[in-house]
Amino acid sequence: MELWDLNLRHLYAAMEICDKGSISAAADAVNLTQPAITQGLVKLETQLGQPLFERHTDGMTPTPAATIFAPRIDAALVNIGSSRVTMAQMRAFLSVAEHGSYPTASAMSGLAQPSLHRSVANLSIALKRKLLERRGKGMALTAQGRSLARSFRLARAELAAGLSELDALKGKETGTISIGAMPLCRARLLPKAVAEFHKAYPESEVRIVEGSHAELIEPLRDGELDILIGALRDPAPGDDVQQRSLFEDHPVIIGRYDHPLRDQRSDLDKLASYPWIIAAPDTPLRMRWEHMFESAGIDCPDVPIECGSVITIRQILLESDFLTLLSPDQVAVELEANWLSTIGGPPKGIHRNIGATTRTGWMPTAMQRDFMQILDRASIT
Repeated sequence: MELWDLNLRHLYAAMEICDKGSISAAADAVNLTQPAITQGLVKLETQLGQPLFERHTDGMTPTPAATIFAPRIDAALVNIGSSRVTMAQMRAFLSVAEHGSYPTASAMSGLAQPSLHRSVANLSIALKRKLLERRGKGMALTAQGRSLARSFRLARAELAAGLSELDALKGKETGTISIGAMPLCRARLLPKAVAEFHKAYPESEVRIVEGSHAELIEPLRDGELDILIGALRDPAPGDDVQQRSLFEDHPVIIGRYDHPLRDQRSDLDKLASYPWIIAAPDTPLRMRWEHMFESAGIDCPDVPIECGSVITIRQILLESDFLTLLSPDQVAVELEANWLSTIGGPPKGIHRNIGATTRTGWMPTAMQRDFMQILDRASIT
């Protein structure tokens, strides 16, 4: 079923029935009549394709489906933050927020522009907040709008996870896992883990978004990504995310196979005399590279080219005397084919922790927990 077909008031009522054990007690909490709640609950159970409660003369008890779905509903409603919000308003606002204008939002969502305008305007009135402001031909989020968009995205992620868990309860191992992939994990760790995961869950969808930490951390916070895999940050980027180490990586100095320093004893002075291509400042690898020279009292070499793309770095190395610092896993094929070569021994003390970053309080589905276990195994083999 479509997530947007759900009715937030029906979900709120289901939560209250779980908590209070009867429709009559829930009616007072959600300000609906008992017949309205009964009718809404029947519709919700029909949409989900399974009962949420067992009916008894003295009340109602949650089924396994309700036990699974209730924490997701609760987390979604906490993020939404107001009982005055409707699903139509939430959908319309996210569509405009994500597409930047009413015409584009209409084209991408299939919702008519008047409906979008009406829903967003009513949401702004209900919450007493200015959410959007016109910028040229488009719309931009206000500060309050950006905060609300993040909350709504997290609510959407919780409900989507809940629907996936209900499908699993019916024997349908479906669902989506969205992964932010930073450069290092793309060479060996992530492909190995995803291949094993797909064998176990052939009907699931794996969505991989490549980028730098700076590009991926906000989508993780927004609930658009479930996991971010790559070099961990020290210190962690905030209390709203948590990091877990998978393995320690030891980068090496790389140059073309016939680089002038290949067969020489390469001290730091000689290494500093060559140009380098390396990741941007403030990335873990760049900071460790800078420390390698600074701790020896040597000025850092010139970095005429800053780049985090291994494909681009490889091609530049092949055609020049540039040097770089990379994990051997990232250029294993090139090293084996004698296109590139390690220069000197492994730099002392140069290492970085590679791991997984998730939102604090993230509740993975069973499928997502299995992926994390597979990721753990892939990191040690």
